[in-house]
Amino acid sequence: MQQTVNILITGDFAPLNRVEELCRKGDFASVFNNFIDVFQHNDLNVVDLECPLTHAQYTRPKTGPYQNAHPDTIGALSYAGVDLAAMANNHIMDFATRGVEDTLELCQQNGIATIGIGTSQAEAARPFVLKHQGKRIAIMNAADNEFLTTPDGAYTCNPIDAIQCHYNISKAKQENDYVLMIMHAGNEFYRLPSPRTKKLYRFLIDQGADAVVSHHTHVFSGYEIYKGKPIFYGLGNFVYDWPSKKYSDWNRGYVVRLMIGEEMQFEIIPLKQGNEQPGVFKLNDDERKQFDEDIKALNRIIADDAALEEAFAQYCQSVFPMYNAFIEPYWGRYIAALQKRGWLPRFLNRKKRLFHLNLSRCESHRDVLLRLLKENEQLI
Repeated sequence: MQQTVNILITGDFAPLNRVEELCRKGDFASVFNNFIDVFQHNDLNVVDLECPLTHAQYTRPKTGPYQNAHPDTIGALSYAGVDLAAMANNHIMDFATRGVEDTLELCQQNGIATIGIGTSQAEAARPFVLKHQGKRIAIMNAADNEFLTTPDGAYTCNPIDAIQCHYNISKAKQENDYVLMIMHAGNEFYRLPSPRTKKLYRFLIDQGADAVVSHHTHVFSGYEIYKGKPIFYGLGNFVYDWPSKKYSDWNRGYVVRLMIGEEMQFEIIPLKQGNEQPGVFKLNDDERKQFDEDIKALNRIIADDAALEEAFAQYCQSVFPMYNAFIEPYWGRYIAALQKRGWLPRFLNRKKRLFHLNLSRCESHRDVLLRLLKENEQLI
């Protein structure tokens, strides 16, 4: 009888604010509380490291908030027995090359391997391979295309590219028994995958992946079993202390334990974090009941393509005003002619151009942008 290999995967870990203070005091027990036993007796613990751990001051050009944590917060990962940090995400490059180098050095010093990042595209796409119980399990990490490189090109994260994913999974499958894909993608604060995301993650299974686990949206989503393989569309935050978001969906999530034996099984372990007390906790019975009801409702929508399309259309309508603000100002041939002659300044400053770049390049933002532009076209 084959013995099971247990792999725990969490969502976003950003040791900020009150959690950062606890880490600097060395009080890691108050970061993990009664959740710490979830990390015990696994063969591999994997965490999405959502921000650089650095004193670096120089930030890279980008849109959105900049985030970093004190280097001492690495102790929290060591305390929990984290073996592998997934680093393909939209914040790890916030403090440019110095921030990346500081973080990678800290991980190396603490015996924590990394995936999803490297000095070349090939290195960033390279899998981590767990060899245990006679099995070879390859784990790869990729992210939506949001500011995934340092400005000097010294480091890059692994971007989500369906064609490259095909080749990467095919190669990994030839050399290993199992392939796990960890994705950092989706529309923030939206609790379902877009129809495109569902197709993409199913495509990864079709190419040979044995499981797909996603995070990034800061709220948890549902899951499905596709061709006998699990796809988790969003774990939500793991440890991401944000005082203004107490008792919101930001502070609800789950981790997944994959149990690989004669077949792939899994366990979902829900959590709460960052409310009156900082850190992560297990749910009580009433909270677990509510979680189970919520995830079942999400799963029903995910299983129904028409319902998923309708839900995404409603989401797009809700955020169109925000996206409209991103793509303005107004334009016209007379204004363009004046500007071309140098008689008018540019309406789009540097930050606005970065917004347009991000809206166009990031797949999840582009899903909404294309729908907005198509709707505007119909009004002309």
